[in-house]
Amino acid sequence: MVNNNQTTETIPLEQYGINNTNVKYQLSPETLSKITVEQGLGELSSLGAVSVNTGKFTGRSPKDRFIVKDAITENEVWWGDINIPFAPEKFDALYDKVVAYLSEQDTVYARDCYACAEKSHRKAIRAITELPWSNLFVHNMFLRPTSEELKDFDPEWVIVNAPGFYADPEVDGTRQENFAILNFTRKIVLIGGTGYTGEIKKGIFSALNFILPVFENTLPMHCSANVGEDGETAIFFGLSGTGKTTLSADPKRKLIGDDEHGWTADDKVFNFEGGCYAKVINLSKEGEPDIYNAIRPNALLENVIMDEKGNIDFAADTITPNTRVSYPITHINNIQESSVAGQPKNIFFLTADAFGVLPPISKLTPGQAAYHFISGYTAKVAGTEAGVNEPEPSFSACFGAPFLPLHPTRYAAMLSEKMLKAGVNVWLINTGWTGGPYGVGSRMKLAYTRAMITAAMNGQLNDVAYENHAVFNVAIPQEVPNVPSEVLNPRNTWSDKDLYDKKAKELAVTFKKNFKKFEAEASQEILDGAPNHN
Repeated sequence: MVNNNQTTETIPLEQYGINNTNVKYQLSPETLSKITVEQGLGELSSLGAVSVNTGKFTGRSPKDRFIVKDAITENEVWWGDINIPFAPEKFDALYDKVVAYLSEQDTVYARDCYACAEKSHRKAIRAITELPWSNLFVHNMFLRPTSEELKDFDPEWVIVNAPGFYADPEVDGTRQENFAILNFTRKIVLIGGTGYTGEIKKGIFSALNFILPVFENTLPMHCSANVGEDGETAIFFGLSGTGKTTLSADPKRKLIGDDEHGWTADDKVFNFEGGCYAKVINLSKEGEPDIYNAIRPNALLENVIMDEKGNIDFAADTITPNTRVSYPITHINNIQESSVAGQPKNIFFLTADAFGVLPPISKLTPGQAAYHFISGYTAKVAGTEAGVNEPEPSFSACFGAPFLPLHPTRYAAMLSEKMLKAGVNVWLINTGWTGGPYGVGSRMKLAYTRAMITAAMNGQLNDVAYENHAVFNVAIPQEVPNVPSEVLNPRNTWSDKDLYDKKAKELAVTFKKNFKKFEAEASQEILDGAPNHN
């Protein structure tokens, strides 16, 4: 049961060091939206959703994400450029500064919520935010307790979010003035100096990526998931921009969730969240009706361009190409009410290959599946990041390296074990370019991608002929219902076949170069899943 009712209560936050008598607790999304507009912190769009500008940061800042190195994490965390250690005493001092800052604000917003839809893994969370729209984001993205559940709510983790507080790197031990820090001993996610709301949800996701595999024998996954009428679950792994949210929103299947899930030891797949956080760049009602129609009152738009009447220019990337909307999952019509389903029968690895090399659909062997999971490949295209002028290969282990506290092979080993037990089919889906690289070829049609995924899930590819890709060795189906056969083998779509062969080998080299750091931990079966490049 969703609880959208505003409470009239306040709660004391002194136990967290926040001495502010004006604490607004569990405000309704309508009230938070109204406050945001009335205080000039956002504007109302013509679709009814509030639109805000997150300030300097319009995306996560991975180099400013830290984990406190303590007795819990010291020998478990995969320390390095992704998991940067932070001293406990530095955390304590910085935390005291942040709560002192919040104590000085006119109003502080508090909200109780849950993560993990499967009740045996559920985590109680209290979010304390400086801004009303940050609190609206929490309402949208986390699981919402009922009024009855709020009576005895006992938070296990606390999120402290203060975008207006800026650290002093020389004193506080941060890299620059913004930071997102996980403390597993104190069970705190501490965020400051950035208004980007994605840091809030990814802070908890990162915590679950440690807690679930280490203590609860559950695999955390950066993926979307849906379930068919027959009860068969499908999982979609992929980095930002590859189509996780879009492809999991299937009118013929119920959405479990669009971004973060767990796969339990007793074969359940469950959503971590209670909402969706979708990219809206180039969004159209015709192309992605589920997401478009979810943009309505109580949704929160970020960094979009609007005219004076509140009409949204979805094509505009003036502020950032990473324009976003968050909304409760109930804004989607066709959802799995419990956000829990059975083990998957099909797993899809989504990649937006800007080089136009990978097939639009191919079937992977278990070794190839592990290899591509650990690799986590997609490509950056010109304009999406400063300094990116040509397509660049991008690898993110397990399709979520920035959020993985443990070594990637630990997650890959868990996934391999579960795939073997469940007997799943694993497919590599290229939602990127065909007929040539970015700038020459064209983006694979969404209708074709949907048709390929539907055919795979319906078993229509079980008995068709396959051919192996000459470089990547993956099995390419020779026919797919409702898809022209000429697009299935990417080499056939290029006018210059020799240039295709050259680019395929060049991409294979980048795969092998990236995988060198994992070779020592990988089995021979996984190593055999690598592409050729000779």
